[in-house]
Amino acid sequence: MDGISFADSYGFLDAWVMAALEKMGISAFYVPLNDIATEQGKIGGAAQKRLANGGMLHHVTMSYDIDADKMVEVLRIGKEKLSDKGTRSAKKRVDPLRRQTGLARAEIVAAMMDVFAERYAATPSVLTDGEIAAARQRVEAKFGTPEWLHRVP
Repeated sequence: MDGISFADSYGFLDAWVMAALEKMGISAFYVPLNDIATEQGKIGGAAQKRLANGGMLHHVTMSYDIDADKMVEVLRIGKEKLSDKGTRSAKKRVDPLRRQTGLARAEIVAAMMDVFAERYAATPSVLTDGEIAAARQRVEAKFGTPEWLHRVP
């Protein structure tokens, strides 16, 4: 992403996500560097992996519904991370889309897909039998192996 800073790339790549949230009546904003939040709390976050060859993988994870007690139980969230975000409790920091919109998950996904398609002229496609067979072979040969599934980067 020539000419754009690392920090600014998040907003640039997620502009369609923010537009979809707005379309659903959610006034979202970024909490630097990568949290997506509303006045009610965090609803998601973005992440990037930049590769030596110049490629990049960017994604957003959104919280539709959550068991906040279970989340706190399984995540190791340091006190520094919470204090950086200006909060005392991770449970109080998260407020998922289901509660904020009242919409079914399928409706939220459809709204996101509509905005993405409108912005980027995306059209649905169907995987061929050959593509599915190739994917299954990759799972068998690599992505489904214990070495891949249990590796620690």
